[in-house]
Amino acid sequence: MTDPTPVPDTERIVRNDGFDLAVYEYGDPAAETVVLVHGWPDDHHLWDRVIPLLSGRFHVVAYDTRGHGRSTRTDRTADYRLDRFAGDFFAVAAAVSPDRPVHVLAHDWGSVQMWAAVCLPEAADRVASFTSVSGPNLDHLSRWAWRKLFRGAVWAPFTQVLSSAYTLLFMTPGLPRVVLRPVATERMWRQFVALMNETSPENVKLGPMFRRDFFDGMRIYRANIMRRAFVPRRRHTEVPVQLIIARKDVAVRPAGYEDTPRWTAQLWRREVGGGHWLPFSHPELLATATTELVDSLGGGDTPRTLRRAEVGRPGRPYDDHLVVITGGGSGIGRETALAFARRGAEIVLSDIDLDAAKETAALVAAAGGTAHPYAVDVADETAVADHCAAVIATHGVPDILINNAGVGQAGDFFDTTAADFDRVLRINLGGVVNGCRTFGAAMAERGLGGHIVNLSSMAAYTPQRGFSAYSTSKSAVFMFSDCLRAELAGRGISVHTVCPGIVHTNIIAATRFSGLSEQAEADRQAHYDALYRRRGYGPEKVAEQIVRAVENDRAVVPVTPEAHLQYHVNRLAPALVRFAASRVKLT
Repeated sequence: MTDPTPVPDTERIVRNDGFDLAVYEYGDPAAETVVLVHGWPDDHHLWDRVIPLLSGRFHVVAYDTRGHGRSTRTDRTADYRLDRFAGDFFAVAAAVSPDRPVHVLAHDWGSVQMWAAVCLPEAADRVASFTSVSGPNLDHLSRWAWRKLFRGAVWAPFTQVLSSAYTLLFMTPGLPRVVLRPVATERMWRQFVALMNETSPENVKLGPMFRRDFFDGMRIYRANIMRRAFVPRRRHTEVPVQLIIARKDVAVRPAGYEDTPRWTAQLWRREVGGGHWLPFSHPELLATATTELVDSLGGGDTPRTLRRAEVGRPGRPYDDHLVVITGGGSGIGRETALAFARRGAEIVLSDIDLDAAKETAALVAAAGGTAHPYAVDVADETAVADHCAAVIATHGVPDILINNAGVGQAGDFFDTTAADFDRVLRINLGGVVNGCRTFGAAMAERGLGGHIVNLSSMAAYTPQRGFSAYSTSKSAVFMFSDCLRAELAGRGISVHTVCPGIVHTNIIAATRFSGLSEQAEADRQAHYDALYRRRGYGPEKVAEQIVRAVENDRAVVPVTPEAHLQYHVNRLAPALVRFAASRVKLT
C-alpha cells in the first residue's frame, strides 16, 4: 500500500532574485522549524515519507528549489549556481521563521546547496543545525581529492571519479535528452531508484513535473562541478553539522567525507547500510536522526546513538552501544557479554536462570562494565514481549541483539517424543523469532539501523542421524535469518547467522538424549561433555567471532574449522553429505 501524500497546512510563494519559490508548510508554526531541501531530479515530494514523521513535533517546511516543481523555471545555466540556491534558502527561512533560526535536513544537490549556505557568515544566525544526506561540500570534496593525489594516495580519489563519471554525461548539453530519454519516465525511474536502494518502487515519490525536472535540473551539474573541481575554496562553517552517509551510495563514496572535520566546528557522522535515496528507503532514520540532533542542541538529553556519532569524541569501539543477549547466564552468551563489555558496550542479558544471569552481570561489573540481568523464558512469546517493553522503557532500544538462548537434544526421531521435539523448536527457533519480533521491530521503527545476531549451528547444514530435532531447529534459524536479512536490508539492520561447531559449553552436559534411561542419559552427557572439553574450543572464541561478525558485517559465520569445512562441502557436494549421514551415527 502506497503511503498517502501529506497535505500541507499552508502553501505560499516566496520571491527571491526574480524567482517564485513554491513553499509547503506542515505542523504547528509555533514549533521549531525544520526546512527540507531536495536535490536532483526531485521536488518537495522527495520528503513525503519523512514529513509525517516530523510534523507532529516540528513546523516542517519543504519547498521546490528554483527550476523544479512549481517554482520558476529558467534556461540559464548561471541561475543554477550554488550561491543562487543559497540565497533562495535564506529567503525561505526568513519567510517561514523570521524570529528564530531553522534546522535543515537536505539531500543530494539540496545538501550541496546547503553546504554553500552554511559556510556563509550569515548562516550562524539563521541555521541552528544542518543534517546532510548524500551530498558533500564540493569544495571540501575537491580539496580532499587533490590532497590525496599530491600525497600519492590515488585509489580513493580514483574510485570517487569513477562513481562521478555519470556527471560528464549530465554536463554535456543536449546529449542527456537523447541518451537518457528511455529512463526518464516515472515507471523506469521508480524501478531504478528502488533497485539501487533496496526498497519498493511504491516508496519512490516523484513530483508531477518529474520529466521536466529530470532534464532541466541537470543544469546544476554544468553550473557548479567544474568550477569547484579545479579551484576549490576553503569553506568553514560554525553551524552544527550531522552527516548521514550511505555506505551503498553509488554517487558519493564515504571516503570523500574524510576531511569534513577540518571544516566544521561541531560534527556528527552516522553511516548506514543504505543507498543514495535514503528519504525513500529510510525515512524513519532521517526523522530520528534529525529529531535527536534538534533535541540535543536545544538542551535536552543527548541520546546514546547521537553521542557515539560525535566526531572526535574519545572512547572504545562500543561505547554508547546497548547490547541485548539472550541465554547470557553461561557459555557463549556469557562470553559474548564480556567481549562486548570490554569494548565499552552496556549489556542487557537474560537467562531462564536468573542466578546465572546475575553471575554474568557480576563478572561484567568486575571487568569494569555495566550489565543488567533479567529472567526470561525465550520460548514464551508474552514473556519476551514484556521483557522487551521493560528493557526499552529502562535502557532504550538496543543497537545489537544477540539471540543466543538454546538447548540440545539428541536421539533417534522415533524415540523423540512430540513434546521434546516441540520444546526444542519453541526454544531454539521460537526464541530467535520472539527476540526478532520484539526487539527487532523496535530497532526497525527507530530507524537508526543495528545488528541482529542469531545463533544457529554447524548442525543447520549437517544432516545427522540422532539429531533430527536439534538440527531442524538450527536449520530453521539459518533460513529464518536469511529471510529476515532480506527484509531488513532496506532498514539498515544487518542480520548475522553464527554457526559454531564443536564448542565446549554447558549445553553439552544438559543435552537430553531420547530413548535412554536416566542413568544411561547421564553417562552419555558426561561422555560427550568430556569429548568436547578435550576438543579445547571454548565459548570465548565464539564470542570473538560474533564481535568480528558485527564489526565486519558478515552475513554467515561458520566458527570452528570443522564448521567452515562442512559449510563448503555441503554447498559443493550435498549428495556426499547425505550419503555420509545415512551411514554414520555420532550419538
